[in-house]
Parts: sequence; C-alpha cells; structure tokens
Amino acid sequence: MRFETAMTEQKTYKKTLNLPKTSFSMKANLVQNEPASIKRWDGMDLYRKVRQARQGAKPYVFHDGPPYANGSIHLGHLLNKVLKDLVVRSKTMAGYDCPFIPGWDCHGLPIEHKVMQELGDAARQMDALAIRRKCQKYAAKFQKLQRGQMERLLTVGDYDEPYLTMAPEYEAGVMEVFAELIDQGVVYRALKPVHWSPDNQTALAEAELEYYDREDTSVFVLFESTDPAACGFASPFSLMIWTTTPWTLPANLAVAVHERFEYGFYQLEDGRVAVIACELAKQVLRTDEPKPLTTVTGKQLLGVKYKHPFVDRTCPVVAADYVTLEDGTGLVHTAPGHGAEDYHTGLKEGLDVYCPVREDGTFDDTAPDWLQGKSIWDANDLVVEHLRASGHLFYDHKFTHSYPHDWRGKTPVIFRATEQWFIGVDRDMQRGGTLRGTALDLTADQIKFIPDWGRNRMRGMLESRPDWCLSRQRAWGLPIPWFHMEGESEPLLTRASVKAVAAMVREHGSDVWFKASAQELLADYDADSDPDAPDWTKAGRLKSPRLTKGADTFDVWFESGSSWHACMQQRVGDEAVPTDLYLEGSDQHRGWFQHSLLPALGATGKPAFTSVLTHGFILDKNSRAMSKSLGNTIEVEDLLKDFGADVCRWWVSSLNTDNDIKADNDFFKVAGEEYRKVRNTIRFLLSNLSDYEPAAGDVEGNSIDAWALVQLNKLIERVRGDYELHRYACVHEELFRFCNETMSAVYLAATKDRLYCDAPGSPRRRRTQQVMHTITDALIRLVAPILPHTADEAWRVLHGENGCVHVELFPDAQPVSTDVDWDEIMRQRDLWLKAIEDKRQQDDVDNPLDLGVRAAAPAQLDPVDLADLCGVSRFELIDGDAIEVVDLRDEPRCERSWKRDGTVSQRSDGGMLSDRDAAAIGV
Repeated sequence: MRFETAMTEQKTYKKTLNLPKTSFSMKANLVQNEPASIKRWDGMDLYRKVRQARQGAKPYVFHDGPPYANGSIHLGHLLNKVLKDLVVRSKTMAGYDCPFIPGWDCHGLPIEHKVMQELGDAARQMDALAIRRKCQKYAAKFQKLQRGQMERLLTVGDYDEPYLTMAPEYEAGVMEVFAELIDQGVVYRALKPVHWSPDNQTALAEAELEYYDREDTSVFVLFESTDPAACGFASPFSLMIWTTTPWTLPANLAVAVHERFEYGFYQLEDGRVAVIACELAKQVLRTDEPKPLTTVTGKQLLGVKYKHPFVDRTCPVVAADYVTLEDGTGLVHTAPGHGAEDYHTGLKEGLDVYCPVREDGTFDDTAPDWLQGKSIWDANDLVVEHLRASGHLFYDHKFTHSYPHDWRGKTPVIFRATEQWFIGVDRDMQRGGTLRGTALDLTADQIKFIPDWGRNRMRGMLESRPDWCLSRQRAWGLPIPWFHMEGESEPLLTRASVKAVAAMVREHGSDVWFKASAQELLADYDADSDPDAPDWTKAGRLKSPRLTKGADTFDVWFESGSSWHACMQQRVGDEAVPTDLYLEGSDQHRGWFQHSLLPALGATGKPAFTSVLTHGFILDKNSRAMSKSLGNTIEVEDLLKDFGADVCRWWVSSLNTDNDIKADNDFFKVAGEEYRKVRNTIRFLLSNLSDYEPAAGDVEGNSIDAWALVQLNKLIERVRGDYELHRYACVHEELFRFCNETMSAVYLAATKDRLYCDAPGSPRRRRTQQVMHTITDALIRLVAPILPHTADEAWRVLHGENGCVHVELFPDAQPVSTDVDWDEIMRQRDLWLKAIEDKRQQDDVDNPLDLGVRAAAPAQLDPVDLADLCGVSRFELIDGDAIEVVDLRDEPRCERSWKRDGTVSQRSDGGMLSDRDAAAIGV
C-alpha cells in the first residue's frame, strides 16, 4: 500500500500559499473596454504626448495615402490602416520621431456622381457652386465617419488635424506642384484620344479603369480599293480589316499594315478578292490550305487607296510597327480620334484627329445621317446591319472579352479625342532628362521595394504608360487654373500665373475659381514681368471682358499624388521629401505610388519616397474577391463587435502580406484563441508580481531564471529587428512562440512551485520575481504596437495607473552571465520528458510529481531547478548517458506542494510537509 499521508484527515494549506492576484482579468472584454482606452488616450492627447517625448530624435517620415471619403471602411481598410499603425507605433517605440498625418481624398467623380443621384432632377437647376457645396458636405460626412472607424481600430495619428484634399491649404499646394511642372516644360494641351466615360461625360486616366467581361461584336469588313494597280494587282480587290468596335468605323481614316509582313490576295467564295496577311488567312477564311493569287509585302501596299464603306471618303494604306499577326487580318482599321496608337499614326501621316462622338456618347451631325444622335452602343448593331446590307461585311460574331470600365461607376468607357491637359512623360525637362527616364533610373536600384517584386511591377507600368491626361470635366474638383482669350489660340498657363491663383485659393479655397471673374483671379498677376506669358496678355489686356476661365478640373490622382508637398512638405518641412516610406495595396503601383513619383520628380528632381511597402488584396476563403453581390463580405463593424480591435490587429500582424490574403470569420476565431494565450501569459506574470517591489540585483547565472533572461534577450533582438524591417508576421510568430512555449510551457511551469510555495521573501522567489518583472515589462513593450489596448492595460497594472506604454521605448537586451550551455540542456530536457511520459504510460502515473529523474547534467546546475524544469519532485545528478525515471509513490507527499522530494515528514502542526514548505509557514 503506497504512503499518501499519516493523517486520517488531510490538512488544508491553501491559505498559506502565495496565490496569484491581479486586476488584469482573464476575460479581456475588448468590445467594452477598448473604447475606454480610446477615451483615455484622447484625454491625455496621446499623439502629441508621444511627439513631445520624441522631440529631437532621429526622424522617420511616413506618409499616409488618402482613402476616398465615400462610405464606411471595409476589410481592406482594416488591413491597410493597422499595417500603417504598426509602422508608426513600432518606429516611435524604436526611438524615432515618427509623425503621422492621416489623410482623405475628397474630390472627384464618385462623390459628385453619388450627390447627383441623390439630387435627382433638382440637380439640373443647380449651378456648379451649389453642387460643390453638396459634395463638400457629403465628403465631410464620410471623412468624419471613417475617422471614427479608424480610431476604433486603435490607430494613432493626428486625427484632429488631418489633411483633406479639399482643404484650401492643400489645394494651393497642389497648384504649386503644377506650377513647377509647367516651369519644367512637361505640361501641354492637345486634341488626342483619351479614355472617356460617356455616362459621366469626363476623361479618365489609366489608373481610373477596371476591367470586366463584356459581350461585343467582332466584324471582318471589306474596304474596296480604288486603285488596284498601285500595288501591281490588275483586278479589283478589297482590304479586309477586323475590329471589335464597329461603332468606330465612321471615324476610319486609314488602314495600317506592317511593312515586313507578307500579304496575300485571296479569292472569296463570291468571287471577290481580299487582301489578308498570309499567316492569318487560314483562321480568317477557315480553310485548311488557302492559296493566294499572289503575294506582296506590306511595304508594297503603302499608298493604296480605298473607299470608306459608308462615308464619302477615300483613305490610304499606311505603315505601323504595332500591327501584329496574333489575331485579326494583319490590316488594322485606323481611327485617329478613337485610339492611342491610331492617334500617333495619324500624326505621322498627317491625318485629322476626327471624332464624331459627342460627350454623352452619341454621334454628332458629321456622322452619317442614320447614325446621328444614336448612342455608340446602339450604333454597333446599326453599323453591322448597314455593312451586311451593302455587302461589305465578310463575317461577324458575338464574343466576350475584358473591357475597360470606369472604376467607380462600373460603366464601360471609350477612346474619344478631346482637348485635354497632359503631362508628357517623354518630354525633356528644363533640368534635363524626362519623367519616364528619370523614374525608371530611380526605380532600378535607388528606391527600395518591399517585397522586391514591386520593383518590376512598377517599372513595367512606367515603361508602358502613356502621357498623363490631367484634366477632368467635373464640378467637384480642383480647377486647373488656365485662361484663354477669345480669338487667341495660345492659353495663359505659366508658373507665375498658376502661383497667383494658388495664393487666392490658399486664402479663399477653390470655390473662389467659381465665384470670382478671370480678371479678379489674376489681380495679383503681372503678365508684363512674366517671360513665359503669351504676347496677348501684355499691356493690360488681361482686363479685357473677352478673357475667360478654363472649365477643367484636375485628375484626383494628381491631387493625391501631390500630397508629398501639399501635406508633408507644407506640414513637416522640406526634410519630409523624399519620405522614408509609402505603404499601400499592390494596385497603387498603377495608382498613388506612380502618381506621386512623377510629380515629385518633375517639381523637385527628387522622388516622393525612398521605400515602398506593398500589401495584397483581401479575398474570401475560396480566393474570390469580396463583394456584396456574392454575399461573401466581412464587415469591419461586425468584426469589432464580435472580437474587438486587438484581436483584429493580432490577425493582421499574422499575415504574409506580400501576396493576396484570404479572410474568413474562422480565421479571426483562431486569432482570438491566440490572443487569449498571449493575454493569459501576461496575466500569469502580472499575478505573481502583486507582492513584488522592483529591485535590482544579479541573477545567478546557472539558474533557470538566467535561461529565461537569455531567451528574452533573443526575443528582443529578433522582434526589434523584424519591426525595423516591417516583418510583422515574424514579430507575431516570435511573440506567440515566446508566450506559448518559452514562457507558458517551460519557464512559468518550472517556476510556479516556488512562486506559490516558497516563503514570500525567499531569495529564490524574489530572484524569479525580479526576472519576471523584467520579462513582463519587456513583453508588454514589444507587443504594444500590435495590441495597444491590452499592452496599455497591462502596463498600468505593472507600473501604475498614470503611465502609458505608448510613450515608452522598446527594451534593450541586458547582459546575462552564464557558463552553462542552455541549448544543450533543453535538448536533454526533451529526452528527460520523453522518458517521464513513457514511465507514466507504463506504470499508470497520473501526476508527474510522483516521479523523480536520475540523469547526467552539469554539476553547477541546481537539482531543484532541474526537477522543476521537468515537472517532477526531484532530480538526481549521475554520470553517464542513462536516464532513469523513479516511481516515488511509496514515499510521503507534501500536503502543501504535493512534492515527494525526500524531506517530507510530519511537522509540529500535524501535517506532512517538506523542509521547504515547513520553513515557509514556520512549523
């Protein structure tokens, strides 16, 4: 019969134990408690308190890309804003002065479109100023909403003084950037085709397009030659072209061929002869071995003339290098008013930039009468039927293809030639070089991309991008400050004239453009002293009533892309350019990154940033884009109600953001479970420090406490290094492993007995508490950027209610003296634990404290530490490689600690206690 106790009734020693005690509760109640933290931080003006604490420190300049002030934030915002907050908080705690000014993009079509929808028919009776006031109110409403939502994510920044693209000082800053670009000679006005939204009647930039599948009609059309002998073919023939936009055929002015391609003359089933590129004839004619009557090179076709199939017009065959043999017929329908490549061919060949399509997408009175007033979309079928009836249609079919749409209205766009303002990316600047060339040079090796694949993505877009169409035809936007005089072809747009208007805007806001006359806007501009002013502006002629204002507004990408000056340079200072970091989603290589880089290079010769950090898009668990129509969205508001911001932030910190990210409610549940493990680790540490007064002292180098400090030092070095390099997923992994394994599974398990059972003031217990205090302080600091509410709550428990961890610095690694190879000991521990588990299974031992271990270990280690490290009652040092696990159930057990350490005996109070436990309670 095994010996359990000599007493017939076991004594209770619970009240003699040093049981944990803390106000840091196990249940976080984040949903209820986080708003209290926000209120507390607001009350102490935390952002400015942190700025004061870092005054004079090395700056880290980080710039916020402005979200659009339209609607509530979504899961992509949560990802983006939390990542940015990790930058701000980690750089601040690393000792940098890292100001952060949140911004909002407030102008543009989406807001105006929404306001016009809400106004309905009433909008027709409203002038531009009235519409602008409605738009301003709309943008302000959603900026306020989004601010509150972003603060609820526990992000820190200068929310009291954000930058808004509709603020007068910001608007003036944008105009000042524009003035410098004018001075560099890269701004010009031209009639050329641009992406045009018929529904919204405005030009669009490449970055404002999204591509969706659309069904259209593909046609193969025969253009009859008027002079067949021009290429040496005696009989009549037709040029066969292919197009997927039949509505552009009224604007056809040429057919393009490639000079080096071989073209064949093929007899069709009806006896007519058609010219087709030889390599494409098989698929066009749908026959196995089409045999041409003769062949010529594209060069031999140059100069051939043809009759337009339904317009009284004779057009030429011209050469173009962009003609390919991938699809079509090798002969390209060319309409200079409806395509970028067509436009350049037209310039080279002296063709008109003809566009018979009006702003609303209907044909004007220069088109054939049967098309006048018709929509281009209706015209597709009308043109096809007209060609069929006239015998010019060889073949047509419906097909589905990816087609550009307006990114906000989701409606299809067209290429349409209009007078617009452009920034020429290949124009020589006054300081030398071009915008494209300079940008490509800098992105090759001088700008850092995280991850590095962003470099090639950005460079590819820079290499292929067209000139930047800068002007929009909207009421709600920042006016492009140009003027024109009736009867004069050259506009007034110089550095000095723009700066004069910018000064007016800075004082009165951009509404002044709509309120004041041209003469009033230029009251402080002296054309006579401006060497760049057109001749017609001299000698007081600007006072003429024939002087009028331009009606264009800036592309919103130019507004947000000027934030490096309009916000950072104006608010932070010249040292803010270039900024240390821009951080946005991967779509911004095409958007904000690129549209910030180009204006900065043009205006200053310097890039807007030195580093770019890119994150992917959030998809559902099946890798589909989230959309309300699919019903697979996850609302941020619901996540905050269900989990709290700290759990959401913990999830964000876990992500590999280099590529697209899957999200699902179950993933947040996992994050919640991990968060609770981290929280409970901190809680255990805090609860065992309730009776500890911080004190300095050496930690015995061969103790388990020294091992814990060594592990803490490793954690500090790794986490600080990962924060510095923005490797937040690595930070997350290190912190979780430290809490879950290093602390909970090893150190806290090993020291629990001494914390509970040693005399309160025993040297060993105080040493462990000293180390725990050091660990707790450091751990709270390290986790603070990710879990700001939890860290601040824990910090106030540790250091008092008046403190705030977010003003503190990250911990530094402290020197620890030890001559023991703890890595080897931990490897040995794995073997000891396996032997213990085998013994428990073999002999049906429930409690490992009923066992002891006999094994080899360094002699300088305390056997009691080793026993605690294994969770057994005692550890005996022996020589050799053998590991013996001893069953101690025949020995007496301490009624206070449950240990069978060989010293247990009946004490003066009648209880069975070990020497340690008897001394702790004085019996």
